Amino acid sequence: MSKIQPLADRVLVKPAAAEEKTVAGIIIPDSAKEKPLRGEVLAVGNGTKDEEMVLKAGDQVLYGKYAGTELELDGEKFLIMRQSDVLAKIQ
Repeated sequence: MSKIQPLADRVLVKPAAAEEKTVAGIIIPDSAKEKPLRGEVLAVGNGTKDEEMVLKAGDQVLYGKYAGTELELDGEKFLIMRQSDVLAKIQ
C-alpha cells in the first residue's frame, strides 16, 4: 500500500471482511451487515512530539464502530484514523 502514507498520528487500516451470515436460509445483504470492528494496519505515520507511534504495519487491531474516515482506492475499502481511535492490538 505505497499509494497512501498517513501523516502524524494516523494509521491506515484494511477492515476485516464482514462475516457472511444467514438466518433460517435468508442471506443478509451487504447493506444490512454489521461493519467489522477489526482490521489490519497497512501503514502508519511518524507520530507527533506528544504521541509516539506504538502501532506498526501488520498489526491486527480493534477499533470503535464510528472510528476513522472511509476511503476507497482501486475498488478496495480502507479506513484512516488516529492511533488514539484504535482500542486494542490483537496479539
